[in-house]
Amino acid sequence: MFPVKEDLRQYLKRYGREVSLPFSYQDLQRFTYTTPLKDKFGNDTAWEKVSYDMKEWEFLRKSLVKVYAILKTEGDFSFVNHLDVARIDYCYFGNSQPFRIRIVNKFNDNYDHYYIKKADASRIYGLELEHMLSPNRITYFTSKDTLIEEHTPGIPGDLFVNEYLNAANTNKIRLAKEFVKFNERCFIQLLGDMRSYNFVVNIIPDIEDFQYRIRAIDFDQQSYEGRKNLYLPQFFKDNQAFVKMVLSHLDNKSIEQYQVEEKTMMTFRLVSARYRIKELLDIMDDDPISTPEKIAELRKALYEHFDHAPYLKANTMGQLLKTHLKCSLRKYLKKMSQTGKYD
Repeated sequence: MFPVKEDLRQYLKRYGREVSLPFSYQDLQRFTYTTPLKDKFGNDTAWEKVSYDMKEWEFLRKSLVKVYAILKTEGDFSFVNHLDVARIDYCYFGNSQPFRIRIVNKFNDNYDHYYIKKADASRIYGLELEHMLSPNRITYFTSKDTLIEEHTPGIPGDLFVNEYLNAANTNKIRLAKEFVKFNERCFIQLLGDMRSYNFVVNIIPDIEDFQYRIRAIDFDQQSYEGRKNLYLPQFFKDNQAFVKMVLSHLDNKSIEQYQVEEKTMMTFRLVSARYRIKELLDIMDDDPISTPEKIAELRKALYEHFDHAPYLKANTMGQLLKTHLKCSLRKYLKKMSQTGKYD
């Protein structure tokens, strides 16, 4: 876990990401006991249902409903009377150790989730970059050392492989195309550890068929690891079913086409948010969100992969990411400049 430094905190305030809350992550840790949660097949999960004494529960219940209103309606509390906290779950797996809050509508029993985690600078950089450089928009905010993050709906990648990948109506060509694009996004953003349980798959009905969107849901490993291949989902053993599908359904030219498509779209996004991205990268420039050994390892790997000397001048992960974005997208930025789409 890396602390949020002051200039990053000011950035969060400037863009409406920092709010004032009546409680913190530590308050949720005062539970009295837990009950293991099992999946629909009766297997243990990494989640446990937590219980509190009555005094703690009443305090948390009201506060958590208000947080949901801040997350969903910018603090419009006119609907909170018909909302309630149905359950609080705790995940002991991983370094963020999140609490999952289930909010229920008392009139129709419809429910939604959001997460409360420890505020971690690396995760915040990942959330911001995903928000600006990917096709996905993310709602989250911080309150000192607490991070509130919306739920990203979708089918977890490992579950998708087991239950949906080989279904008769799965369009594997379109899914393969999306995995290629997802792989490209992760590498350009230096978002690591995208094994199957750290992303979800959205299935979207389309004209006579389906489209797919793969979305990252875990940003703990933003610009942290030293090994280059850890930023490429294709190299994780957990993702081999997706890789085999790509190799079975796409030729090299198609793969290259989809990579170029994603780089082009990322360049459009970079241009449209260039001032905010520059501000974020300048803050990230001297933030020690990894170890010197990992920085040196990644610097060497990226230099050898791209044969691009500016990588060797980078001394932090922020500097490496800035150089990496320029190296990966400079050809597309140049094209936009020549056509007058970017000045």
